[in-house]
Amino acid sequence: MKTRPLISAALISTVALTLAACGQDGSADAVDEDQTSFTIGVANEHEAHRELARIAEEEYGYEVELVNFTAYPEPNPALAAGDLDANWFQHIAFLAEHNVASGDNLQPIAPTEIVPLTLYSNEYDDVSEFSEGDTVAIPNDPVNQGRAINVLVAAGLVELAEEISQPEPRHVDQEASTVELQPVDAAQTVNALQSVEGSIINNNFAQDADLDPLSDGIYADDPSDPSAFPYINTFVVREADVDNEALQEIASIYHDERVLEIMDDRSNGTSVPVSDVSAEELQEALTDYEDALREGDN
Repeated sequence: MKTRPLISAALISTVALTLAACGQDGSADAVDEDQTSFTIGVANEHEAHRELARIAEEEYGYEVELVNFTAYPEPNPALAAGDLDANWFQHIAFLAEHNVASGDNLQPIAPTEIVPLTLYSNEYDDVSEFSEGDTVAIPNDPVNQGRAINVLVAAGLVELAEEISQPEPRHVDQEASTVELQPVDAAQTVNALQSVEGSIINNNFAQDADLDPLSDGIYADDPSDPSAFPYINTFVVREADVDNEALQEIASIYHDERVLEIMDDRSNGTSVPVSDVSAEELQEALTDYEDALREGDN
């Protein structure tokens, strides 16, 4: 690669939601143990979602209705309210931000993939070519922004004034850094590439712009590094459903070779499947990340 992106997407329209039963305290009831029909929230519905739903129905006997959303903040509140039985669109860091902000306790039950977050440039072919004062656009939402800054730190283009896991622009030591940051809406990072020396673009937006992270990207974070653990994408359920065997079985279908092949094609070979991490490890990582956020380590 010029070196080898998680969760952002060009999203389609929202379909109508069917309200699930709720308990008297306003929290959604657990999924019935013998339930065989499920609604799963997704963002940017695509062929892999539909293939998983097809396999679930034809080979496992589960009817899966995919519910597509127009914005990333929407699927988690819908799940917490009981409008969904699960969702499949986010990594641990995004979920932690939601839980801490909302007071919800949504939980991951199975890993899917890590997609590296990539730096692109129309000006340069290598990070060593950046000059002092050059500008790099980064997504401005808290989770992707922090990850993007860490990509630039790893690339040697930015230095932090203090060590912090989820940095913001205010944590950057500008005098010690090569590039300046320009936070923009994640959907505008492709357009920003025309007016700045570099831009960090989530994989789905890059795909929509016909950018290949392997051939067009000049740097990306390493999905095998322990620091990438919070960016493992997951299936998520309400706390009451973490042991639901049907939902666990549906989530496991992600690692069917037919689904993985689609995901590999869609990501231009950058999607890294994650299958050797348990639900308990995901939940422990979520708790750790939430604790760090509450303590102000963001």
